[in-house]
Amino acid sequence: MNILNFEKQHIKEAMALALANYRDERQFVKALPQVCDIPDLNAFAENGLGVAAFENQKMTGFLCCNEPFDNAFRATNVRGIFSPMGAHAAVSENRPKVYAAMYQAAAAKWVRTGAVSHAVCLHAHDEELQRQFYCYGFGLRCIDAIRPMELIDCRPCAGYDFAELPKNERHFVYPLHLALYRHYCESPFFMNRRPETQEEFLVSSKQEGERYFVAKQNGKICAFLKISACGETFAAAGDTYRHIRGAYCLPEHRGKGLYQNLLNVAISILKREGCTRLGVNFESFNPTARGFWLKYFAAYTNSVVRRVDERITQLR
Repeated sequence: MNILNFEKQHIKEAMALALANYRDERQFVKALPQVCDIPDLNAFAENGLGVAAFENQKMTGFLCCNEPFDNAFRATNVRGIFSPMGAHAAVSENRPKVYAAMYQAAAAKWVRTGAVSHAVCLHAHDEELQRQFYCYGFGLRCIDAIRPMELIDCRPCAGYDFAELPKNERHFVYPLHLALYRHYCESPFFMNRRPETQEEFLVSSKQEGERYFVAKQNGKICAFLKISACGETFAAAGDTYRHIRGAYCLPEHRGKGLYQNLLNVAISILKREGCTRLGVNFESFNPTARGFWLKYFAAYTNSVVRRVDERITQLR
C-alpha cells in the first residue's frame, strides 16, 4: 500500500469512493436523500492536509480534513481538525487496514499544524471502521440523525400551548438558552461553552432561516425548538431539509409527552411548506438527548474524536 499526498488528480476517484460509501449507509437509513454527487473536494486538495491510499495504482481510500481551527468544540483551548462526511472513504476490502495507514500519515500532518484534537465523521453503521478508530484512541462524540417529515405517534399533551414564536417575541427564549448552557456544564457533559449575550442572541435568532417553536404553560415558555434551514453534513442540504439546532425543556416539564407534541407542531407547519426531512445533531454523552432523539430519528453519522498529548507539539 502506498500513501500519497491527496492532490487534485485524485479527486474523481475519491468522489466515486465517497459516493459509494454514502450509498452503503443509505441502505440502513432510508430517510437519507438520494444524491448523485458529493460536494467538491478541491479545497481538500489545496490545503495539503489529506492523504490517499493506492494499491497497484488504484485508489483504495482517501482521508482529508478542513483547515485547522482554534477552540475545538467551542469548549476547549486547543486547535482542532475535522474530517467531515464525504471528505474520506475507502473500498470495502481491508477497510480498517486502509484507514489505519491513512490516519497514521494524515495525523502527522495535522499535528504539525498544532492540531491536537482530531475528529472524523463516520457513517453510523460502519461498525468495522468505528472499531479501527477505537483502537487508535478515538471515542464517540457527536451524532447526526434524520427522519422523514412525518408526525410522531403520541398522545396529546393537555395543559400546554404550542406555536411558532414570532420574531418580535424571541427574546422570551433567552432564559432557556442560558439554562441550556448551564446544562452543558454538568456531568457527564463538562462543556464550558460561553453562551451568547442577550444582544448576541437576539441578532442570531433573527438570521434568515432561523425559526423558534415553543411550548407554553399559563403563558410562560417552558420548552423550545430552534430550527434552521441548514445542517452539518452534505446530506442536510436543499430546500426540503430542516435542521434542529437547539432544544431545551425545563426539568419540571419533562416526561409528559411535551416534546413529542412540540415536534409535531413544527413538523406539521414545515410539511405544509414542502419540507420532507428533519435532522438533528447532538452529543453522544448527552444522556437525555441521546435517549430522546434516537427514539424518533435514525442516526447516520457517528463523529469520533481523539485528543493527543498537547506536549507533542513542543518537540517540533
